[in-house]
Amino acid sequence: MKLTFEGIKDTAAWQSAGVKLPEYDVQAAAEKAKAHPVWAHFGAGNIFRIFVGGLADTLIAKGEMDRGITCVETFDFDVVDRIYAPYDNLVLAVTLNADATTDKRVLGSLSEAIKAQSGVPEAWSRLKAVFADPSLQMVSFTITEKGYALKNAAGAFFPFVQADIDNGPDKATGAMAIVCAMLLHRFENGRAPLAVVSMDNCSHNGEKLRGAVLTMADEWLKKGFVPQAFVDYISDEAQVAFPWSMIDKITPHPDERIAKALTDDGVEGAQPFVTEKGSVGAIYVNSENPHYLLIENAFPNGHPPLEQCGVIITRRDIVEKSAQMKVATCMNPMDTALGIFGCMLGYTQVSAEMKDKELVNLITRLSENEAMPMVADPGVIDHEAFLHEVLGERYPNPFLQDSPQRTATDTSRKIAPRFGTTLYAYYNSMLPAHRATKLVYIPLVLAGWLRYLVGVDDRGDAFELSPDPNIEHVRSLMGNPKLGDECPEAQLYPLLANRYYFGVNLFEIGVGETVVRMFNELNRGPRAIRETLKKYCGEEKAEEWIFD
Repeated sequence: MKLTFEGIKDTAAWQSAGVKLPEYDVQAAAEKAKAHPVWAHFGAGNIFRIFVGGLADTLIAKGEMDRGITCVETFDFDVVDRIYAPYDNLVLAVTLNADATTDKRVLGSLSEAIKAQSGVPEAWSRLKAVFADPSLQMVSFTITEKGYALKNAAGAFFPFVQADIDNGPDKATGAMAIVCAMLLHRFENGRAPLAVVSMDNCSHNGEKLRGAVLTMADEWLKKGFVPQAFVDYISDEAQVAFPWSMIDKITPHPDERIAKALTDDGVEGAQPFVTEKGSVGAIYVNSENPHYLLIENAFPNGHPPLEQCGVIITRRDIVEKSAQMKVATCMNPMDTALGIFGCMLGYTQVSAEMKDKELVNLITRLSENEAMPMVADPGVIDHEAFLHEVLGERYPNPFLQDSPQRTATDTSRKIAPRFGTTLYAYYNSMLPAHRATKLVYIPLVLAGWLRYLVGVDDRGDAFELSPDPNIEHVRSLMGNPKLGDECPEAQLYPLLANRYYFGVNLFEIGVGETVVRMFNELNRGPRAIRETLKKYCGEEKAEEWIFD
């Protein structure tokens, strides 16, 4: 059984394997998208393929859309060559249910895959044609938060960004320069309106995307590459809008068990692989069932009927409250806690961490006792129900195979949005009970990150840190301590006072001293991490969320 247009014609074989096939003409939907695209997406990775692609597939199957998504990859071109092209852009979506069952279906909604390479005329011209078409309503993104970053911690442009600024739109290489160059082409070919929608997992994502694109445009204006009228065009949100969004769906790397099961069922080429850029891919994507997507209602050229597949189109303030609920309260801070402590305690699965009573107490108290009092109720999502779903169903799901090593990736970029907003809210609170100096579990997680950066686990053995571009800079700011070192406040001050990493000066808001003390407790020597967790995360409350 081959995952191709020709291969899925053998409907009996796929049905016997329990795989649902598209009930619409996939090739016709692809041709319509190529002729006149309505929806393009940057970032052709796993969460896009199963979640966003799944939404589009549902809309096409329901007759609400008649064409698929134009997929654009700006970073890992192996993804196009090894996952999209050989399989006619089809995706095998596998939902991992908490009861050990799986739902499998082929998605036919990814109509075209383009490598955004300015040095390859055919690819560059095709991408320009997509952006020049006035039928294009929406360009969405899942390129991770770091994809919008133009400057390093010192405030200087990254070398590749500076090169893009110096070389101009025709030689763009980075994602933000490519997007800006394509918007310039749209401007030059009729100035049709457009919504540019970040769907990345970070608060104020639309603001981050807009800021990066406008920065590129301003720098090109200074160098004479673009006219002022172009900057005015993309600055006018009645012409080019950058809606904010909140997205949520746990999508781990492809699970080897799924590959084996698919192979046993006769599916060819199911084995996962790692690209040259480090992406883990396969012809299938496995993910949990729960998912959420809210988008600000700012679409100057209209939008696909996303409401018909469960997407909430609403006001910016509601999107922001929902994002803060997730990013700063009910999920992402717990991701970070489980990521860093899981790595140091030798765990390789998040679901296994949910049987560790100290870790369960840590994340439960972190969210319920300390983050939740500062959250604003978004109204469209019950934040308490959301939290209970995360703790009671999503994290404990052993079939997700999510790992702390994955969730610990790029932690230096995640600390500020996940904890800084809550800490600042405590600092500004007028209520005596809401004082940052009273916090325990947020400082413990921050101290845990410093201890993680020592690079030695709780047994005293070195372990490999998850990828993070700022590791060496952060280590240097904290003085490169070794296991067993007692670090004075003065040594850790340069890091803990750094707003780039924490969003606030931890000493100004009253928790810096606590983080220093807790770090030294965690860093005393082997087994100090477990001893410290037992000290602060005792027996009570653990049983409610522990699942066998």
